[in-house]
Amino acid sequence: MNTIFTIGFTKKTAQAFFELLKNNKVNTVLDVRLNNTSQLAGFSKYPDIEFFLNEICNINYISDTKFAPTEQILKDYKKKKISWDNYVLEFNKVMDSRKIDEYIKIKYKNYAYDNICLLCSEEKHINCHRSLVARHFSDVLGGNVVHL
Repeated sequence: MNTIFTIGFTKKTAQAFFELLKNNKVNTVLDVRLNNTSQLAGFSKYPDIEFFLNEICNINYISDTKFAPTEQILKDYKKKKISWDNYVLEFNKVMDSRKIDEYIKIKYKNYAYDNICLLCSEEKHINCHRSLVARHFSDVLGGNVVHL
């Protein structure tokens, strides 16, 4: 059975973050953030994160904003203009318009899915779009989702 991991870096030290990835034998981190260059945690900014993942853990790094929410949806949710339930509806519409399930089949079918981890900034997977993306991966490729 395949496992798809997810992780958020907020409220994690660099040591805790990289140890979680190493201890779970992750070999590819798929960054699903809309903006990966202006986050607060220095170790999570691109291009630094790509360097750290490779040097510290020998982990590949991919950034793919096709899995990110639109700027407007994200802004509306953070400013509490829409609820989580409405966010999910809007996010799923965006994923449908991007034909995300077909995209996963084409672009990610050759990765070792028991060793891929979706990265976002939120501390917990609850109310974070990475949990929604993980569900798409699980539905398309099969397997369990584990939130680190």
